[in-house]
Amino acid sequence: MKTQGIHHITAIVGNPQENVAFYAGVLALRFIKQTVNFDDPETYHLYFGNESGAPGTAMTFFPWPNAYRGTIGGGQVGVTRFAVPRGALSFWRERLTSEGVVCKDKTRFNETVLAFSDPHGLRLELVEHEESPVSRYAYDGVDSTVAIKGFAGATLYSTAPEKTHRTLTDVLGFERVVEDDERIRYRASGPLGNTVDVIKKAASRGTMGVGTVHHIAYRAADDDAHAAFRSRVQESGLRVTPFIDRLYFRSIYFREYGDVLFEIATDDPGFTVDEPLEALGETLRLPPQHEHLREGLKGKLKPIDGKRFKGKIQ
Repeated sequence: MKTQGIHHITAIVGNPQENVAFYAGVLALRFIKQTVNFDDPETYHLYFGNESGAPGTAMTFFPWPNAYRGTIGGGQVGVTRFAVPRGALSFWRERLTSEGVVCKDKTRFNETVLAFSDPHGLRLELVEHEESPVSRYAYDGVDSTVAIKGFAGATLYSTAPEKTHRTLTDVLGFERVVEDDERIRYRASGPLGNTVDVIKKAASRGTMGVGTVHHIAYRAADDDAHAAFRSRVQESGLRVTPFIDRLYFRSIYFREYGDVLFEIATDDPGFTVDEPLEALGETLRLPPQHEHLREGLKGKLKPIDGKRFKGKIQ
């Protein structure tokens, strides 16, 4: 039993409209879901991804307007890597630079990586990725030839790297494939979000706030796999939550021994359970348990405009 890789990554940002403008407007990801944090319904939960928000493509956010900045460190995803088609890095270097985004070229494991940060301090990278399927979503001159496909992977900063290694291999089924002086890379079998790097040196604990990743979620193919993963987490001695219905997927959460918050989420049912594919992200969607709060939330959630960044499914 092995995960296919990353399901989604959830981060904390500031102003929600700035978040939409960068990820939908600059990075040209599809704004696929406008909902709330099910555990804190006075906070948005915003999702971006490919045309359908398929597992392995969804970057999600809790906007905390006017909140304090966090500190990236141990117990966090330090860097999120997105996959783009072969030959697309020059396009993205030019596009990001034209938007005032400072970019830096890096080389890692024989890959050229384009590194930059979003407006709220999240560290991001683009890397060319041949084996993953292209995105069929197009916006503002960004089409399937250059569009972000989804995740390439993530870099974990652990307070106990050796223990994090064991969780990735023994619990989630990642394979250790390559290393250098700084990091070890693990690979899963899926086409997207299939690599996770762990920095070898133990990191001092980060602080949660704007500009940090809240948690990283891995894929479970179905409910049987989900249950098996939960049993495996328990057998490893880690404390794990009960199964939680997130409407678009079902989840369990646990904090691994290196202090990174892990989630395991099912691939189904997906984001079309409460609105059609062609209308994803256009209106505020609430889970049934929070529908009675809709009128009150209108005065508490900052209005956001995602429709002006709407593209097309090719």
